[in-house]
Amino acid sequence: MTAVSTVEEPAAVRDDVAGARGRFRPLRWLFVLVLVVLAAQLVVFLAGNSRFQWDVVAKYLFEKSVLAGLGTTVLLAVAAMVLGSLAGGVVAAMQLSGFGPARWVATLWVGLFRGIPPLVQLIFWFNLAYLLPRLSLGVPFGPVFGTWDANSVITPLTAAVLGLSLVESAYLAEIFRAGVSSVDPGQRDAARAMGYPPGQTLLRIVLPQAMRVIIPPAGSQFINVLKGTALVSVIAMSDLLHSVQVVYNRTYEIVPMLLVACFWYLVVVTALTAGQRRLERRFSRGHRSAR
Repeated sequence: MTAVSTVEEPAAVRDDVAGARGRFRPLRWLFVLVLVVLAAQLVVFLAGNSRFQWDVVAKYLFEKSVLAGLGTTVLLAVAAMVLGSLAGGVVAAMQLSGFGPARWVATLWVGLFRGIPPLVQLIFWFNLAYLLPRLSLGVPFGPVFGTWDANSVITPLTAAVLGLSLVESAYLAEIFRAGVSSVDPGQRDAARAMGYPPGQTLLRIVLPQAMRVIIPPAGSQFINVLKGTALVSVIAMSDLLHSVQVVYNRTYEIVPMLLVACFWYLVVVTALTAGQRRLERRFSRGHRSAR
């Protein structure tokens, strides 16, 4: 008789994953099917509805006035982001300082400019001449070096840059504060032990590590301020939205002109998002390699 082996096969042999098949997941396939149906319905709606007037969209897509408005929109966003970053950095440093009055002023700044809607601030700064007919520069309660007519200084461009920059400074101050606070205090202690002065510690030790936390929300704020520039149309600023409004007020082709604005907003936001992703990967290299 032939002896029958009673030795069991190892679990790794019995559960060989090389020949395993993926489990059928009906809910996932149902989800994909729903997405395909919705996408097909959207394509039919966009292509089959003549009221979109895609020929008008193509006609005005590269219109000079539209491109000029797009340039103004990008310029406003960059100016607001640069000035807001400078002011926000100062406010963040005041919030992190050990000097009580500086922290109180910074907290008031953030609460004030983050609490008032941007549209209200834009209208307020545009009408600043009502409160101050003349603007002056000099020593408080002392000699005045020069005065200017407020109406000539507070133009739509000045009001737009001032209003958007102040709003951004409040949000960016909180972003910078959170980023710097996320760095382990031991890093500062180590830098101090190695003889680094406070300035070098901030620039060479703290900020490079904080950027990994700062860039994602700061990039989102850049995108938000770019879209928020549409608000300046209420003060007759010739941004992208205002430029298409001028056209459709003349031609009454509202929907196609709004599609032109949507197209350019999406193009710029997509480019900014791609740049943000590259910066995130660059400043996350050390963190990823450490995991």
